[in-house]
Amino acid sequence: MTRVLGVDPGIRGGLAIVEINDSAAPKLVDAINIPIVGVKAKERVDALGIRAWIEAHKPIDHVAIERAGSMPKQGVASTFKYGRAVGALEAAIALGGIPLTVLEPAVWKRRLGLYGTNKETSRQHALQLFPAAHALLARRKDHGRAEAALIALALNGSAP
Repeated sequence: MTRVLGVDPGIRGGLAIVEINDSAAPKLVDAINIPIVGVKAKERVDALGIRAWIEAHKPIDHVAIERAGSMPKQGVASTFKYGRAVGALEAAIALGGIPLTVLEPAVWKRRLGLYGTNKETSRQHALQLFPAAHALLARRKDHGRAEAALIALALNGSAP
């Protein structure tokens, strides 16, 4: 059995821990929105909150995070805020001493047959793969949690 932490980076992203067992269906252990502190312009990732959440779910064997990049027509301030969020996420993970793999969005989406689809399609796919975890992914705004779970599954092609 392997426990993988998947990370959909950004202020509105998500974290998800998936147990992968060769002889059984993968299991979504837990999923949360990225913890944040501050409001509006002062909003930032709560690195200490992330670290505490990771510590509470040990052992975690590996982390898979989506490669961060700016979006076309995204403003400088938004791009900088996103970059700071990703840096805080990576630092919180690194301080836990957990091996990290960065996955290109196209790579994990292709592995799961989701290339070219939207976040809602990803959420629906995660609901199908993890029916016992419906409460963690029930709302449309839970797409960050769902994509984090899918990123964890896509690590090393472990997707069903």
